[in-house]
Amino acid sequence: MNTVRWIKIIAVICVAITSLLCLIFSNYTNSPIDFQYREVTVEIPRGSTFSSTVDMLEGAGLIRHKREFYLLALLMDAPKHIKPGEYDLSSSMTPVAVLDKLMMGKVKGYSVFIPEGFTLRRIASRLENEGLADREKFIGLTSNSSLLSALDIKGKSAEGYLFPDTYRFDKSMGEEGIIKFMVKRFRKGITPDMLEKAEKIHLTLDEVVTLASIIEKEGGPKEERQLISAVFHNRLKRGMRLQSDPTVIYGIKDFDGNLRRSDLVKKTPYNTYTMKGLPPGPICNPGMEAIKAALYPASVDFLYFVSKNNGSHQFSSNLKDHNAAVLTYQIKRRK
Repeated sequence: MNTVRWIKIIAVICVAITSLLCLIFSNYTNSPIDFQYREVTVEIPRGSTFSSTVDMLEGAGLIRHKREFYLLALLMDAPKHIKPGEYDLSSSMTPVAVLDKLMMGKVKGYSVFIPEGFTLRRIASRLENEGLADREKFIGLTSNSSLLSALDIKGKSAEGYLFPDTYRFDKSMGEEGIIKFMVKRFRKGITPDMLEKAEKIHLTLDEVVTLASIIEKEGGPKEERQLISAVFHNRLKRGMRLQSDPTVIYGIKDFDGNLRRSDLVKKTPYNTYTMKGLPPGPICNPGMEAIKAALYPASVDFLYFVSKNNGSHQFSSNLKDHNAAVLTYQIKRRK
């Protein structure tokens, strides 16, 4: 047998072996990791190396042949493109599908409802309960001057700018990412016309949000919000104190749910019974209806309102009528 023939035979064998190896590798990359179905949640922390990620996947039972997985990852250029976060994976996925999901950042999302009128502290507690944030870190960041400057918030806190909505958050966002996302949602709702209106009524955006937050916390049916807004606008124009209970409550540390007469005379930056004008910042995070009400008050001369104890209010233009309403809806009711 001559040399040329041997070379041809060796070449054929090499091609056959290469083809077989390619077939085996292709079968590995496109076959389920395990035919016994299992769902696995894996969280890849920020700053994780690719090696630690592979170890994590192997520990979760999502890698059968580590060497082949490394080769596949290199071919897909995965080591540089895997995104941190929490992932829902399963043993029925192929290695290609696993890497594809990690590279595209298809992280596990959590639906979180933030109601209108929630304070940033209540938002922080809800996020911590969902496992999405550390409560104290979140609260600390909402008053971080560098972050506030980056978000173009003029006040000392992000209170008022964490827009109420139903969100889809994921654990990779972190506290700062969530704050930025919520403020971005707020900005999206504020139109140029609304900013122009604020300028016409001589209010800054922060003052509008502050007034809206008081309107939000005063409660009542949606159709009453413009009436409540009118009361506050009218009192501000006349230099009258707003005398809003929710502002007093906001200024009380560890409020126990019982507002006392002594609280109404206690001097705090948020007590609108003792100070004139708006408090130094929002007292909650208002929804868009309250913000619009702050910008567009009803054309009425009301200066007072009192709860009817059924969710609505009685409005009055003078103190005599207001006192009569208080007697009817509050004092007599207590008796």
